[in-house]
Amino acid sequence: MNFFDKVLDYAERLPEGIERTRDQIIGIIDPNRRHDNPEEKLNDELRAQINASHRFDSFADQRIDNAIKWHIDGHDYMYALSEILDGAKECIFILDWWLTPELYLRRPPADHPEWRLDRLLQRKARQGVKIYVIVYKEVTQTMSMNSKHTKAALEALHPNIACMRHPDHIGSKDAVEFWSHHEKLVVVDNHRGCVGGLDICLGRWDTHNHPLADVHPTDWSRTLFPGQDYNNARVLDFQHVDNYVSNAVSIMETPRMPWHDVHMTICGSVCLDLSQHFIERWNEVKRRKVRVPQFDWLALPHNVALSPNEAVVRHPHREKWHQMGRRFRQRFHLEEDDKVEPPYTPPPHGQCRVQAVRSVCDWSNGVLTEHSIQNAYIQLINEANHFIYIGNISNTREEGPVKNQIAKAIVERIIKAARDDRKFKVIVVIPELPGFAGDIKDDNALKIIMAAQYRTINRGGHSIYEEIRKAGFEPMDYIRFYHLRSYDRINAPQKSLISQMEANSGVTFYEAQIALARQWEGPRYTGDDAPKEVFIKVPQPAQEGMALSQTKMKLQKVALPASYDDAVNIVRRFEKGSDDIRGDEDVSDSVSQHRLLDRTRLSDEIWYGSEAEERDAYVYCCMSLVPTANFIEKIHMGSANLNDRSQKGDGDSEIALVVEDGDMVRTTMDGHPYMAARFAATLRRKLFREHLGLIEPQNVLHSTENVTSFMRCAPEPNDDEIGTREDNAVADPLADSTLELWNRTARVNREIFTEVFRPVPTNLVRSWSAYESYLPKVKTGHVVPEIQLQRIKERLSQVRGSVVECPLDFLIDDKEFVEGIDWLGLNPTLPIYI
Repeated sequence: MNFFDKVLDYAERLPEGIERTRDQIIGIIDPNRRHDNPEEKLNDELRAQINASHRFDSFADQRIDNAIKWHIDGHDYMYALSEILDGAKECIFILDWWLTPELYLRRPPADHPEWRLDRLLQRKARQGVKIYVIVYKEVTQTMSMNSKHTKAALEALHPNIACMRHPDHIGSKDAVEFWSHHEKLVVVDNHRGCVGGLDICLGRWDTHNHPLADVHPTDWSRTLFPGQDYNNARVLDFQHVDNYVSNAVSIMETPRMPWHDVHMTICGSVCLDLSQHFIERWNEVKRRKVRVPQFDWLALPHNVALSPNEAVVRHPHREKWHQMGRRFRQRFHLEEDDKVEPPYTPPPHGQCRVQAVRSVCDWSNGVLTEHSIQNAYIQLINEANHFIYIGNISNTREEGPVKNQIAKAIVERIIKAARDDRKFKVIVVIPELPGFAGDIKDDNALKIIMAAQYRTINRGGHSIYEEIRKAGFEPMDYIRFYHLRSYDRINAPQKSLISQMEANSGVTFYEAQIALARQWEGPRYTGDDAPKEVFIKVPQPAQEGMALSQTKMKLQKVALPASYDDAVNIVRRFEKGSDDIRGDEDVSDSVSQHRLLDRTRLSDEIWYGSEAEERDAYVYCCMSLVPTANFIEKIHMGSANLNDRSQKGDGDSEIALVVEDGDMVRTTMDGHPYMAARFAATLRRKLFREHLGLIEPQNVLHSTENVTSFMRCAPEPNDDEIGTREDNAVADPLADSTLELWNRTARVNREIFTEVFRPVPTNLVRSWSAYESYLPKVKTGHVVPEIQLQRIKERLSQVRGSVVECPLDFLIDDKEFVEGIDWLGLNPTLPIYI
């Protein structure tokens, strides 16, 4: 396009730009425009009355007879999700912060090609199932999810799939700068659902082993994390996710970042409330953005004739939506001759009382602000009698830049217990580092988030520890903080195997890496717009005196195979390059299972390369995790983080469930007989056991993997593990033996990681001046230079589970870290991070 054509193009687009500017100005000067006429005020009053009639001021009431089950980590949850989606008969609703159409729900992908999300949804759409998806429309300048690709890829599959993106960020009346739709919600046929912390996207599928390595030189079909799914956000954020094969991380050099999350599957009438939440969002986004025929209006599924006392009877839009919207069947309030077809069954489905709670407001849902998630957290904390297990909390006072009050509730509950001389424990497991690339010292976002955590924990004047000490009590007697870490060994001996395979095959390792991703992507690219090459960032050896932030990356250009068949051939050629060298069937491609109850030991692991190659193969990474809370009798679980963004209601939109199980089990609390709710007790115990290494490894090696009850969706219950030796070791959360086991394991694990890898944060770095001298001059995640291989294996073999102590003294001598100008309310971007 020449200069003159560009001028004409800009001129043609000028009216559109003026209109967008006008809309944004209207949105700024009239933020209350949807709540100011008499009809809108009446609708708001009706919603307020409905909320006020429910616990926590929620849009939804508590519902009985639900079957709820928990799934720990993506391996188990995504298998259950694939079952739920595959069983759909009429409709699928999906709300997600990020959704990756090319995500494999069952693995290894080579054994489960039909269980890739897009293929599964296309299969259901062809069967006549209507599929509705809403994804967060990201700020493209700062985020890499590419919701545009999600929408285009899904809607190209079949006309029965509709996807909307929201919100707009500039040029509209509803421009949103900071906030996101953060829910992770699936509802199928208004009957089964999923709520929790796992997005259906890259980087979330993981096993209990949390492997950091995924190199299989002689058999690439064993790969678990294809293409962009192998990622380490601490090193490099996702890049060009619309190009599945464009994995910019070197799997030979860089450990992947493991992901620990908890999710629920549900069968029961609470799904009606989850459907209501989705339908309200869908209709609101359609009303604002998409007034085209192919996007349905949706009607609420409730049968008010059979359930006239439900609050939804008074919903201000129920009748209008019923007249104009597509309505799908519900199977809870049934006529006498109604039949419920398999795989569904009529109620009751279980013994759980469940209530949906949420964070929504005008921008996200077209309603006045609701923060029933925060209300529920605060009330449940106040009602806790003995023990709280929680993740990621912030702030203890109303003044200052942070406004949510959950940490304040924790402090008040601890002080009450201390004054009553009652044994009371709070365990908080939080991410050790934010999931952003960059050096802590140089990256402002990393610093702000870490400073916010330490301002919450033990410094800044109004932290949890400081407030408890002001009341005259020792905080560590009541509350302690922890992180999660993992280690592994990458099976990629460069000189003794990889380089020889490259020479024999005429294919480089990175060409095979990209070809495999291209193979599993399937026949997608056609025409002249197909990419011809991708780039992999290969970390170079660090030089003495070089700061971490200066570590250099070499861009390795790799040609993209021209076709699917070419990709298959490239991988086969590389694999055959080992035929004249040796096999590596006896060499483990991952050793992370040794942190758990593996039947072998790390010292038994075979390595055919040199000692120097094996030494360089050991890696570590901090674990990303979901903030899951456990209050013994009641569980509060969902998408919400315990920060301002998620809790205030007028920030990120969130959905969660409060679960109370009527199935009680006999146990002890501080040695005394106690009746605990099965759902909460078994989840807390299984989480403890994973973090302490008291579970069997979850090795995913082939398609004949045993499908356990933990992988099946509700209403099938999880197997009962109460009474096993490992379960008994953590059954009583207040027992001295449990607390001693937990704290000893966290301390020893921290000491081992410090010796072998020298990670940050650490108590050994009390100021920025000590930071540079402490950091090892090695590639990210690799062992320190001075330690010998025998010592590495000896120490790592003593790691149990993943829990490590939180280093409370990191940068504690640097007052500016937590008391600088950012915390005086003068930083307008602060809400983005907290």
